Amino acid sequence: MRLSLILFCVSALWLCGEAKSKKAKSLEWSPMYTVEGTLFIPYAEIAEPFYAWYDGASGRSRIDYYGGMVKTYQLSPYGLYGTSLKIAPITTEAEMNANTCLQVNGTSEYKIEPQTILPNLTGFVYMGNEIINGQTTQKWQLVHEVGQKSNKYTMWLITKSNAKHKGEIDLIPIRYEMKGFNSLLGSHYDHYYLDYNNYDTSDIAPETFEIDSDMSCSAFPGPGDRHFYTFNPMKEFVHPITDSHLNFEFDKFKRKHGKQYGNKKEHVYRQELFRQNIRFIHSMNRKSKGYTLSVNHLTDKSDVELKALRGKIYSGVYNGGKPFPYQHVQKLQLPAQFDWRIFGAVTPVKDQSVCGSCWSFGTVGAIEGAYFVKTGQLLRFSQQALIDCSWGFGNNGCDGGEDFRAYQWMLLHGGIPTEDQYGPYLGQDGYCHANNVTLTAKIT
Repeated sequence: MRLSLILFCVSALWLCGEAKSKKAKSLEWSPMYTVEGTLFIPYAEIAEPFYAWYDGASGRSRIDYYGGMVKTYQLSPYGLYGTSLKIAPITTEAEMNANTCLQVNGTSEYKIEPQTILPNLTGFVYMGNEIINGQTTQKWQLVHEVGQKSNKYTMWLITKSNAKHKGEIDLIPIRYEMKGFNSLLGSHYDHYYLDYNNYDTSDIAPETFEIDSDMSCSAFPGPGDRHFYTFNPMKEFVHPITDSHLNFEFDKFKRKHGKQYGNKKEHVYRQELFRQNIRFIHSMNRKSKGYTLSVNHLTDKSDVELKALRGKIYSGVYNGGKPFPYQHVQKLQLPAQFDWRIFGAVTPVKDQSVCGSCWSFGTVGAIEGAYFVKTGQLLRFSQQALIDCSWGFGNNGCDGGEDFRAYQWMLLHGGIPTEDQYGPYLGQDGYCHANNVTLTAKIT
């Protein structure tokens, strides 16, 4: 008890000295550690578990995501400028969820270094004590001004005496948070935090940084700095950080989709939305859910803007549908998979633009498929006709609707026009002119 009290006093005196100077001068993490935790990105609705191994002396690190489903290795001794490896499940027509190793080598401009999961605390200021996750912690903070951005980095930690070296103090991470405020936007443009558990400075077995001997790694095209999000996603979240990767990806996105913004404020706003959306894309892909997400023309849109595109309105009234007519034993006789595209029964992918008309696309897609099965012909039917003409049945054009109301309109009027007859999709409410064209695909 007395020894513990002495150690506490030594630690307190050391902290008081730091508190008086207010600046962290010798606040350093162990050069070797393992730690687990969770990365939280509230704006992207992400909570991503990780486990990290770091050996600064040997220049090697490894970070596993989602319980080891995806593993990333940063190995500076390998090759001339270091090597990054990623092991992830990949599904092809020949294999399902096969663990595959991909490799990107460093370059003279982008050397691969071991990736710490803990921030460099140089310049952080002691702000007092605070309770985090039920523990009394020391709060250290750094405010970094860049143009109109004010980035606030905060580290909560506790200390304990070093078991190996008498008189030395170990830092134990509890939480690390970044909050970014942009005065041009007048709002917080970024926010994330990492909660840490089971921090350990014991020696790490060398084989931790080695892949299985029976696994070979395939080269991934392009230099390492262009695979920032996939081969070392944690680099974006640990101070000091850089936005060069974001600027590159956003410029590429703008060129591909012809994006132009009216002023600097709009440009900054869209880039920050792009930042959060691309984080969501890559975090979801690391979950290996059986599908993959990718950047498209909507990646600079807000949740409110995207919600406006989801126009399905649920009214709760009977929709006229019949019960599913097949028994469970009949469903068991179905093939494991069946792709109508192979038979030419599916029209090309369509774009609803900035109109909340998904209900019309679902309706038309079902009609196109059923018409092909019945006639052997693949026709493009008109979503625009349903948007313009089915208001009398309770639909609201680009502000939402329901498929059964569209079917009711088709039943009454004797079908639906093709896109060639009615005219192209406008992505906007238009004048109904279905009475001036021939209606096809009569339903009963």
